[in-house]
Amino acid sequence: MGWMEASFSLLIVCLLHPGVNKPYLPLASGEYSVQTGVIVVSSFAILSFWLGWIVGSWPLFWALFISFVLGTAYSINLPLLRWKRFAVVAAMCIFAVRAVIVQIAFYLHIQTYVYRRPAVLSRPLIFATAFMSFFSVVIALFKDIPDIVGDKIFGIQSFTVRLGQERVFWICIGLLEMAYLVAIVVGAASSNTWSKYFTILGHAALALLLWTRAKSVDFRSKAAITSFYMFIWKLFYAEYLLIPLVR
Repeated sequence: MGWMEASFSLLIVCLLHPGVNKPYLPLASGEYSVQTGVIVVSSFAILSFWLGWIVGSWPLFWALFISFVLGTAYSINLPLLRWKRFAVVAAMCIFAVRAVIVQIAFYLHIQTYVYRRPAVLSRPLIFATAFMSFFSVVIALFKDIPDIVGDKIFGIQSFTVRLGQERVFWICIGLLEMAYLVAIVVGAASSNTWSKYFTILGHAALALLLWTRAKSVDFRSKAAITSFYMFIWKLFYAEYLLIPLVR
């Protein structure tokens, strides 16, 4: 998963125009020239596809390819592209990669390529896809909250620009708390005792941590909002420790 994430992330970082919203990033700060950025992104993209090809797993290769295509369309400033300018389309790109492609493709990779088993629609897979759908929507909404100034300047009509920072923030918190509540219900319905306790207690703890941290955010501070956004990503990856416990 690391090499796919690396190419996708570098593509976004290097091809976006972050001068107002993220002046500390390599291109905006002048640390990298545009030529260096192109070389870095191209090298990682080629290396990623090469690794995907030599591994020989088609689910893994197609996950990389589709993520690369969507990441390019999302970021690159060419006619009919740079889909991040359109709130709904941008959210669909993030949803497609994070909630659907990553969950299903990696599951198929392990089942069909690693274990040589037929693919079946398992309870953890259904749970992971549904749960990460909530997280993907939240990430798509929340990523624009710290960037409202730059988005207004460049005419990007994000949900934050339309509805305001605080309103979108609490919509995101509500969606995540709803996801944790559903996860607790799923855990309670499990017939496996250890799975029941781990999923209930784990998700309840994360839900409480999220709510406690959310109440302390200062909306006047971009640094505070950005820090909370990074905290959401930590919750996102923490979920992968709980998904295998769902039975």
